Amino acid sequence: MKRWFLPAEPDLMGLLAEQGRVTIEGIDAFVVWAEGDAAKEQAVRDAEHGADDARRAVQRALRAAFTTPLSAEDLYELSERLDAVLNGAKNLVQESKLLDLDPDPAIADMATLIGEGTHQLVSAFAALPADGDAAIERADAAIKASRRLEHRYRDAMSALSATTDARALFERRELYRRCARIGDDVVRAAERVWYSVVKEA
Repeated sequence: MKRWFLPAEPDLMGLLAEQGRVTIEGIDAFVVWAEGDAAKEQAVRDAEHGADDARRAVQRALRAAFTTPLSAEDLYELSERLDAVLNGAKNLVQESKLLDLDPDPAIADMATLIGEGTHQLVSAFAALPADGDAAIERADAAIKASRRLEHRYRDAMSALSATTDARALFERRELYRRCARIGDDVVRAAERVWYSVVKEA
């Protein structure tokens, strides 16, 4: 009797977890860079490349999978939105170098909150799909960190009004805005966690 076997199913959640691990590695380096360690720039860049490879692995596995623990669309979106967070950090580091502008205490504070939000976000991913309540709790914590970042951003922008050097004001404002956009990316990913849980309920 012939037996037919389906190919082994790819470990999609494991691949997403690997992307999360590399992302955390890069964001942690970004936080240290923002605190004044310029040598961490390369670590951020390296991690961003590694996260891109991990994201592509998720996408390839989605194409090969017969079944998925979450919908293929949700897995794709979670991976893409997580990728945007680290991309934003890498871009900020690169722009800072191009402008020859070191991170200041406001950027260090915002980077710390980005780091907190990203850790919570990756923890939310890890809770999927088995524990929707835990995933939502951690997604909410990521959003709260991003909301605190918004407050720090507004304070930093307000403080810039005392700057008399127009060029310095413009350049610093652009870096602050990049921090705020990374926070928005964390929120977008956290909201997708919510959507994934609600849809599966």
